[in-house]
Amino acid sequence: MSGKKPTWKKGTQLKLKAAGKPKADRRALRTRNVLGDALVELMQQRPFHSIKVQDVLDRAGVSRSTFYTHYRDKDDLFLSDVEDFWEMLSNLIDRSGEESQRVAPVRELFSHVAEAKTFVDAVAASGKIHDVMEQGRGEFARAIEKRLQKLNRSPVAKAGEYAAQAHALAGALFSMLNWWIDRGKPVSAAEMDETFHRLVWSGIRKVG
Repeated sequence: MSGKKPTWKKGTQLKLKAAGKPKADRRALRTRNVLGDALVELMQQRPFHSIKVQDVLDRAGVSRSTFYTHYRDKDDLFLSDVEDFWEMLSNLIDRSGEESQRVAPVRELFSHVAEAKTFVDAVAASGKIHDVMEQGRGEFARAIEKRLQKLNRSPVAKAGEYAAQAHALAGALFSMLNWWIDRGKPVSAAEMDETFHRLVWSGIRKVG
């Protein structure tokens, strides 16, 4: 990512990077991005259940055959787009080359959620918020595990133990995110980042 902070399209969607990809791959990524943008825009205007695949195609200017080359249906498009976003955001620290003791880009996560309130509300209304959060927890757990191994500050030695710690920390992170949203974001994203990482390293020291 060349050290750049990921951005949301229209305040909602993280774009995939096509740099360095073969031309065919770049074309496919552009198509996926355009379709994802179209669905996101529609979700902020009307209920998810009322959106048809044809509505997405009309908004994106993409043919039906091209759509079905990439996705089974609109649910597949939505969850695939969400997965791409979580994967990129959860690995932001390593992608950006940041040198720190952070195991997750908590500040960036909370900031994105705050900036994308309309989209978050649309996801909640669609009944898919649980699926979105589950995907997020999974991607962050994998990214945190890699960070723990890289930082090598955990006293555990077995890969399975790193994974267990990472899943516990990802669960705590998303529990904090839900608390933060439910309480109306009472503190800044930066403060939540500091709180989470105090929890991370104090907990790991106690395990040691």
